[in-house]
Amino acid sequence: MTQTYRSIRGMHDILPGDIATWQRLESVVRDVLAQYGFREIRTPLLERTEVFTRAIGQATDVVEKEMYTFDDRNGDSLSLRPEGTAGVVRAALQNGLLYAAPERLWYRGPMFRHERPQKGRTRQFHQVGAEVFGAEGPDVDAELLAMGERIWARLGLDDVRLELNSLGNAEERVAYRESLVTYMARHEDALDEDSRSRLQRNPLRILDSKIPEVQALLAEAPKMTDFLGEASRAHFDGLREHLARLGIAYTLNPRLVRGLDYYCHAVFEWVTDDLGAQGTICAGGRYDGLVELQGGKPWPATGFAMGLERLVALMELVGVTGDESLHGYVVMAGERAKAEGMALAERLRDQVPGLNLVCNAGQGSFKSQFKRADRSGAALALVLGEDEVGSRTVAVKFLREDGEQITLDWDRAAAWFSDWLERRAA
Repeated sequence: MTQTYRSIRGMHDILPGDIATWQRLESVVRDVLAQYGFREIRTPLLERTEVFTRAIGQATDVVEKEMYTFDDRNGDSLSLRPEGTAGVVRAALQNGLLYAAPERLWYRGPMFRHERPQKGRTRQFHQVGAEVFGAEGPDVDAELLAMGERIWARLGLDDVRLELNSLGNAEERVAYRESLVTYMARHEDALDEDSRSRLQRNPLRILDSKIPEVQALLAEAPKMTDFLGEASRAHFDGLREHLARLGIAYTLNPRLVRGLDYYCHAVFEWVTDDLGAQGTICAGGRYDGLVELQGGKPWPATGFAMGLERLVALMELVGVTGDESLHGYVVMAGERAKAEGMALAERLRDQVPGLNLVCNAGQGSFKSQFKRADRSGAALALVLGEDEVGSRTVAVKFLREDGEQITLDWDRAAAWFSDWLERRAA
């Protein structure tokens, strides 16, 4: 018996029935990004491994445990991208996109991490990200947050909250890290195995722990905001003032850190309680040192990335789904009807922008064709038999709503379908 293959664990198909919701999400995000002057960039799925290890940090879980890394035939170490920002910085440097006016770029596509698959966390996942290079003030951070809020509003996602923190600059984080390590080391016996490991490698990640005993310890732990210098505090205060003027609500979360080493100053997450443990749908912050890490000169930068799988799940949960937009299925009985029906469908597509029609393929009785029309999800059946061809008419039957079947002259059909699409969109 021939073996039936299955997809790789943690890497899922997106089926036709789900695509409409994905397309609605992608369309809204693309339109909002254009409103703010962002230009799309597309980078390779594969990069040299050091593009990520240098940017993300050797001690992070992503680099230590999760990257898909291999040597190619030339002996070069390559990795599937686990996130988008490092590759965008590499591309911007290589192609001379930086160092002029502030550059606004956005990207989309699959990312790869070898994690334990669970709800809301897969090994191939999709992101849309937005990056701004060359603007150092808190105004651009506020604009990014306003853009995110606009996306959620356009999608009809109300139960999403913004959490905010500041990680300061590199020197301030070093001082905070030392203080946190000293405090947590005094309570090491109360830490779980994962937190003890992070205490040595990447202590800020302990702040993400969901273990109740660790959470209790963190309540009395030093806070990053106590280590902010004058400039860092002014940047964070400036951001908060902008958000107040824009009417954007947020919650201060002193334990909010990002899992990648390149972040500094303002960091943020949009989270929801509707998706369980994987409730972060979009996150980001400022990464002023990353361009220099990748070989460029010091250059300010900030951005965010949103997880499309989680957003689609949230949209479906609250009933915000896409429209598959198949408007009509052309039912045709007889060879003359088939030829004329296909020609009529072509004329209607030409004359009515946005009208989506499917013609019945192959043979079949009226009964079997109507079954196909129903399964297709079309709103209407356009029916042609010998009588309709002789009178140059088409019968229109409503499949999804109440309505009397009507008969249209071919010459007047385009006007009727145009009016119908306008009523449907209203």
